[in-house]
Amino acid sequence: MGFSEFLNSRRDAAKELVTLLKKHFDYVSVLGVDVKAKSIQVNRNTSHISAGRDTECGFVVKMSNGSVFFEYSLDDIAGDLPVLAEKITGAFNLNPALQGNTIGTVRLSDEPLVRSFARPHDLAEYSEQQLLDFCKEQCAALLGKSEYLLNALVGLNIMEVSKLFVSENRELDQNYSWVNGIMVAIYRENDKVVQVHDGANYHLVGKVLEELPTLCDGLLHKAHMLTLAKPIVPGVYDVITDPSITGLIAHEAFGHGVEMDQFVKDRALAKEYVGKYVASPICNMRDGAAAALSAASYFFDDDGVLAGDTQIIKDGILLTGISDLASATQLGTTPTGNGRRESSRRKAYSRMTNTFFEPGTDKLEDMIASVKHGYMLFETSNGMEDPKNWAIQCVAQYGIEIVDGKLTENYVSPVVMSGYVPDLLKSISMVSDGFKVIGAGMCGKGYKEWVRVSDGGPALKVKVKLG
Repeated sequence: MGFSEFLNSRRDAAKELVTLLKKHFDYVSVLGVDVKAKSIQVNRNTSHISAGRDTECGFVVKMSNGSVFFEYSLDDIAGDLPVLAEKITGAFNLNPALQGNTIGTVRLSDEPLVRSFARPHDLAEYSEQQLLDFCKEQCAALLGKSEYLLNALVGLNIMEVSKLFVSENRELDQNYSWVNGIMVAIYRENDKVVQVHDGANYHLVGKVLEELPTLCDGLLHKAHMLTLAKPIVPGVYDVITDPSITGLIAHEAFGHGVEMDQFVKDRALAKEYVGKYVASPICNMRDGAAAALSAASYFFDDDGVLAGDTQIIKDGILLTGISDLASATQLGTTPTGNGRRESSRRKAYSRMTNTFFEPGTDKLEDMIASVKHGYMLFETSNGMEDPKNWAIQCVAQYGIEIVDGKLTENYVSPVVMSGYVPDLLKSISMVSDGFKVIGAGMCGKGYKEWVRVSDGGPALKVKVKLG
């Protein structure tokens, strides 16, 4: 395993295609993508190994005439390259209806850089049979722990990414992997059926295999407590968030809302608040493929821009958004390395990567002790935001009641947290010194354009409406 042999075999063709197309366009790049992914899942009744949803292979040619971007997607660039270049050139005729929607005359930066990037991984050390056997053993072990289990699932989702980027002055390639391990329990007790899950996520298979077996007892305790959970009484409460919920707030509050293609379209209120207080002075937030090691960590984005580490909020002040090449060009800013595609068949957008709050100085036990009556919320379920109006809704799988500074055995589920983004962020009064980024998720742009993301941070103390 290592960088894609297929992409290596197309490296010279990519360079030649760039040279041919440069006769017609000011800027040309070729992105080659080869992602090998597999999904291994075992439950009480079945087991299977299949191609993961990230699996793909293809190319995207990106061009600009100085005022318009063009993109052309294809499965392969082998064959008669002059004919292919002529076909690509002939596919783009700017119709009069689009003439008024150009970005003006600009010259794109194409600074020279030739470099190969690789993150070490251990994929070659494990056969599919070994991984399948591991999942079978862990599923059987979990099922054997409780008579209340209706079913259990243990799975591994593994991907290895190779990408090649070639322009007139740049030749970049990267190879890296990510592993998501998951354990799910379907549990019936107290006349109630619940489904709970936990996971381990890392770039090494061995680390995930080591951690997954340690999750069983906690998973079953959580399942038992959720069969006893009651609905929450709606109201405004002091709330402590675990890193999963902290990450959900980061993702929904200033995730999509600072993707700068939304600035271009005037669809994000955040555009008007750059340089202003939008959060508590103890609040700091970052995004970037180079900001953390997780599922969205890469070395360069799909525009050939090196991975970034962007400070979005510093001491409560909104500093900037995150951008792809096109939106940065339109706004006259420097791209942040957030140009991402669902696949080589889709266009690049400004997208989140690893989005998180930075840790603070408070101890979690002190934060809990400071709450007279409230809740600690756990485990992201889902969320949504309205970047235009800054409304936010985050759903936690469950909460645990805090009374007189102590966690009780009273669980509530599910829990919906909602409000106005600046109100929520300005209410942050304590930030723990712990930190965790969780890399098991995917995020769409609206209802589509799915990419791998991660989020997280420390525990936060906020005052917010729950229901």
